[in-house]
This record gives sequence, structure tokens and C-alpha cells, in this order.
Amino acid sequence: MSTQVSIPGYQAGTWVIDAARTEVAFLARALGFWKTRGTFDDFEGTVVLAENPLDSSVSAVIRTASLNTGMPNRDRDLKHAGYLDTERYPTITFASTGVRVDGDGFLVDGDLTALAVTKQVTLKLAAKGFEAGADGEAVAAFSAATQVSNKALGVTKGSLFINDTTLITLEITAVKQD
Repeated sequence: MSTQVSIPGYQAGTWVIDAARTEVAFLARALGFWKTRGTFDDFEGTVVLAENPLDSSVSAVIRTASLNTGMPNRDRDLKHAGYLDTERYPTITFASTGVRVDGDGFLVDGDLTALAVTKQVTLKLAAKGFEAGADGEAVAAFSAATQVSNKALGVTKGSLFINDTTLITLEITAVKQD
């Protein structure tokens, strides 16, 4: 049995993630202090907001070759075997399995698949707002974050220098489809 949750301006329906107004970013550390930041620039996703937000779902696909750290040589290295191996594994996918209340936000549990390995992850999510966009379309904004273990997902290269945990942050804008 789900608990009913109230979110100001909430609109149930199917929403498509707007890639032009969304950021999928990551932060990894090497040697405990050196930061590698980057984004994935090619992705898509759908958010189905149920009448009760706790019954909602999300699915997304990230194209790994779209990795961008702002340094072409590093990007090339990260796209090879031992890291993302983008030729063999062209996508990272996420499919939610449940939504829970967490204070004034939510926890979205789901299956993250990368390098042919699927792991359960939990996204800490905040609904930032629902409003009409400049052209009158219904727009929703969310922030989310999680940490993943590189080793658990099959990243083997650089493990002596790169910390095992990578922070993934999402700034999501979605447009209502129905």
C-alpha cells in the first residue's frame, strides 16, 4: 500500500526528458584529490508520473560515446576497454523499480546497467517544480544524485589511482507528452 504524497504543481502523466535542458554529469577522483568531471551529452528518457508520486517510474538510456570531459585525449582513453568500452557497450541504462519518500524529497530505486553489469542503485531526487514553459508546454524540473562503485560495474582500468566511487548528478527538465 502506497502513501499519498503532495507536491505543489504536480501533474501526473508521461514526460519526456528534454536533452537540451538536462545535464547528466559525473565526478570521479584520482589519488583522493584530483577531480575528473564530465558529462554525457546524448541520452533520452521517460518519466511516468502516476496520480500518487510513489507509483511513478523512470527509464533512461545514455549513449556512452557521448562522454565529454573537455579533454579529447582523456575522453578517448575513457571510451576504451577497461573503462567504458563504448564499442562493446554503447549504452548505460536505468530503469526504476520503486519510489520512496525521503524527508522533503524522494529515493528512486532502480537497476543501472553498464558494461553488461546490472546493479541496484538509489537516486536521491528532489522535485524542483512544475510550470508552463515559454511556449506554454508543461515543464517539470528535478535534481538527482547517486554514487556508483566503478569496480562493481566492471571498470577495471586505473583502479590503483582512481577512487572506486563515482558521483553521478542529474539536472533534469522534462516536457509533458499527454
